[in-house]
Amino acid sequence: MKKNPPSNAANKSKAKASKLRIIAGEWRSRQVPIPNVEGLRPTPDRVRETLFNWINHHIPGAVCGDLFCGSGALGLEALSRGAKHLTFVDNSRVVSQQMTANLATLGATDKAKVIAQNAAVFLDTVTPHAMDIVFLDPPFRKGWLAQIIPLLEKGWLASRALVYIEMEKEAALPALPAHWTLIKEKNAGQLVYRLFDINK
Repeated sequence: MKKNPPSNAANKSKAKASKLRIIAGEWRSRQVPIPNVEGLRPTPDRVRETLFNWINHHIPGAVCGDLFCGSGALGLEALSRGAKHLTFVDNSRVVSQQMTANLATLGATDKAKVIAQNAAVFLDTVTPHAMDIVFLDPPFRKGWLAQIIPLLEKGWLASRALVYIEMEKEAALPALPAHWTLIKEKNAGQLVYRLFDINK
């Protein structure tokens, strides 16, 4: 049986989904490609807008990490708004290659480092450098946060840092250090996102 050809609306939707639009800052409205990787789930625009409203005054000059970078939506938005340096980490080589290409397109290779590695292995084996803002948007239902959070405590967080966590709504947060204080929380569809203040 012959399948119906995809509609124009479907084609437009697919084309739209293959691009990431930066919301604000130096690269406002610029679009960069998103790699075609199964399970990649860019942070929705409205969630990004809310998050960056929360943290915008902390970004200029900040050293940041996007530890499950995927599309790079969070890290690129931070760079666009004045972050000093971004470390992008992702286990997918396809993602890392696209991230490197996107940084070159934006003229930002001197402001960022791309690591093609498992985030837990990276945090556990590389000499730590303190980060002011860390973005954690790991694949859902894989138990990543329970591994990553203790590793961040091994010198990866500045004495006063912010950690953003995006996760599936039905999951429980793993145990958190006592000096992590929840300051913002919001739901969007099937996900919940939270901002923590780390005050050592």
